[in-house]
Amino acid sequence: MGLRNRVLQGVKPSPVAARHAEYSMLYSADDEPARPSERLLDVALAAVSAARKADLLDLARRVSGPIAWTEVWPGEHYKLLAGLVQTLQPKVVVEIGTATGLSALVLRKFLPRGGKVVTFDVVPWRQYPGAVLREEDFADGSLQQLIDDLQSAAVVQKHHEVLSAADFIFIDAAKDGVMEQRFLDNLLRVRFVQPPLVMFDDIRVWNMLRIWRGVRMPKLDLTSFGHWSGTGLIDWVA
Repeated sequence: MGLRNRVLQGVKPSPVAARHAEYSMLYSADDEPARPSERLLDVALAAVSAARKADLLDLARRVSGPIAWTEVWPGEHYKLLAGLVQTLQPKVVVEIGTATGLSALVLRKFLPRGGKVVTFDVVPWRQYPGAVLREEDFADGSLQQLIDDLQSAAVVQKHHEVLSAADFIFIDAAKDGVMEQRFLDNLLRVRFVQPPLVMFDDIRVWNMLRIWRGVRMPKLDLTSFGHWSGTGLIDWVA
């Protein structure tokens, strides 16, 4: 039996009923390995303000089911992503983990003229269950999907040109306690044209606690304005 299962067996049942619950932990801030930079604080304040006004109803209509995920804010990260793109005005956005494509569409919607979103996954979007992407989303070149695994240092080197040009990187992958750490380690090998901001999803989920705590670059926990399971922003100044 794994350590996580042994630990969770001794944890009391949740005192709150909710549609979805995850175990997490609270940690002191005075011995946190990194503190937010002025850049992070400025960007976060502006992005949250922009998120309040972000109109994502057109994308909400693409999602089947009872929950309009883009309209759950705070609580989901879609409007915060919109606010970050409006604030940063990035020429190149890299997303790691396409999944249904909803985040990619939000990122694309608020790009400046000439901007581009490159989204990576190991599964083509046409084969992903519940995908909301359409062929026409790729027509003007502002959205591109690359099928490759950025856990590999060789693959990162293969895509060094696009990665190094990124102004904003959004990482939303497996949360298995391994994959995200490999992404971080491999990003250290990238010679960025200018320091990007890197956003991590689910930083308060059990498997992500060690990874997020171990980040030593300037960082900021934006969970209250992003995803209920954790949203973290890193000023990538390695």
